[in-house]
Amino acid sequence: MDDDYRDTHDVYAESVRRGHYVVTVNADSDSQLEQASDILNRFNPVDVDQRAQHWRSQGWAGYDENAPQLGRDEIERDRTAYAAMPRTDTTADSTADTQRIPVIQEELKVGKRMVQRGGVRVFQRVRETPVNEEVRLREEQVKVERHPVDRPASEADFASIKEGAVELRETAEEAVVSKTARVVEEVEVGKEVRDRTEQINDTVRRTDVEVEQLGAGDRGMARTDAMMADDDTEYRRHWQNTYGTSGGRYEDYGDAYRYGSQMAGADSFKNYRWEEAEPQLRSDWERDHPGSTWEKVKDAVRYSVERARGHRTH
Repeated sequence: MDDDYRDTHDVYAESVRRGHYVVTVNADSDSQLEQASDILNRFNPVDVDQRAQHWRSQGWAGYDENAPQLGRDEIERDRTAYAAMPRTDTTADSTADTQRIPVIQEELKVGKRMVQRGGVRVFQRVRETPVNEEVRLREEQVKVERHPVDRPASEADFASIKEGAVELRETAEEAVVSKTARVVEEVEVGKEVRDRTEQINDTVRRTDVEVEQLGAGDRGMARTDAMMADDDTEYRRHWQNTYGTSGGRYEDYGDAYRYGSQMAGADSFKNYRWEEAEPQLRSDWERDHPGSTWEKVKDAVRYSVERARGHRTH
């Protein structure tokens, strides 16, 4: 595998590891190729060469097959760091060079979305309950008795001698069951809508650009690409010696090195003494970097400050 192919392979493989997608197009003609390119350009594709240059500036040395896939939070941090990377637009003429430094400010936008918060489910079932009641019932029964009699017959007895029949009917009461239904309770299901006000507390960031007038003999803050590259090399060497055994990454301390280098040009460092400057540096750092503790990055900030002020040369 030649070096050019290997470099291209590494860049695209690293892109996938960092959460990007690679789209390939097989075109039968130049016109189809141009059409496909136009379609892709409508959706703001990533310039992989620029991304690779950014990764190299952060210490990436090539694709590692054993490196794990970046998680969602790591992908978001990587893209945020790339978006915040200073872009310089230098226009040269016969008199001077112009460098544009963007001032970036975050805005907090609070919206609303509907979420499920639970609810109720109402079931209606029929339940049978045994009921026991007592009722007194009346029942009649015809009783026939014969009694022997020995007496003289009377006129009445002779008058009753005729054919006929006497009937007596028996009656009895029986239980009759009927049911009536009554509504004894109502279950009403509905929604009660209430508005509430929630206080949102968050932080937004802004980059501030400080301009300092320099005299002819001042070291100044203007730095060439070669000087910045040299600084980055020294910072990485210092990180390796100071933090390399802690299991972290250089990228976790890059902001601290840059912060110290930037603050070295402030007026408060004209008569530099670390003991006097540290409280203000700590306050500014913890204010602008709430997720990073001062004790973790203090050595990196001090090293970059002293290097920028000329107190350290290695």
